[in-house]
Amino acid sequence: MRGGIDLGGTKIQAVVVDDEHTVLGEARGQTPREGGPQEVADAMVATLGEAAAKAEVLPSGLEGVGVGSPGAVDEDAGTVAHAKNLPRWDEPFPLRDVLSDAIGTSVAIGNDVQVAVDAEFELGVGRPYSSLFGVYWGTGVGGGLILEGKAWLGRGLAGEFGHTVIRLGGARCPCGRRGCVEAYAGRGAMEARARRLQERGQETKLFDLMEKAGRPRLTSGVWAKALERDDRMAIHLIERAVEALAAGIASTINLLDLEVVVIGGGLGTRLGAPYAERIEHAMTPHLFVPERPPIVRVAALGDLGGAIGASLLVARS
Repeated sequence: MRGGIDLGGTKIQAVVVDDEHTVLGEARGQTPREGGPQEVADAMVATLGEAAAKAEVLPSGLEGVGVGSPGAVDEDAGTVAHAKNLPRWDEPFPLRDVLSDAIGTSVAIGNDVQVAVDAEFELGVGRPYSSLFGVYWGTGVGGGLILEGKAWLGRGLAGEFGHTVIRLGGARCPCGRRGCVEAYAGRGAMEARARRLQERGQETKLFDLMEKAGRPRLTSGVWAKALERDDRMAIHLIERAVEALAAGIASTINLLDLEVVVIGGGLGTRLGAPYAERIEHAMTPHLFVPERPPIVRVAALGDLGGAIGASLLVARS
């Protein structure tokens, strides 16, 4: 049995799988909003412990644990830096070794979106194709590439799709720059925008729904409920996000001519096929060859895709 942990800006998802990739135990925890890397690592260990208990195995008895993390991941050094959606996580932190010592087994780390893309390529909707672009729409916006059947990592930072600039001098992104896709489509940036609009007097049900759900943030579920209630602000911000995603994806397709685009992440999977179709439609005006667009699909592995993909790192290490 192997463990997999998907570290996100809002949630931590952990699984225990067998050699057939069957999920034997799973657990979800909240990503700490305060503290720093050590507090996040502690929460990851606790969540894995819950998943292992459901699989009736001790964490130390696992063959190994794979971790998908946001930020700048150095797989060789086992460190993560510049994780902008996590608390006080700028400098390199030895996540691999800290987790390995706490869990009692070997740990391998990789980029969170790339491991999810790898899982879709090997086990999900990407199986029939040789090239794939994964776009993961959640707290931030991540990307991952498969080129000619192999993951493309560049010098270690490839796939930062959320920081593709789609508008010079545009909206301020959580990364500090302007005009990035994430500045318009990242759930964190969308929440900040919603709060500013509410302060200016615009009405919305978003924050009432958040409080009723007992959530500290505007989760994917809160956005979905607001859309169901025809909340004008939610509709506007989601449409703004769709346009940003479409422009960035189309530019990537113009550059690389990929076969399929997989939409995943918390918002991507929650809003599902109808919004994948909206993104596909909004891409058309930006495509250099619109009569031959890529196929657009929703990630088949859903919320567990990142954690399952992380578990694949153990088999490769």
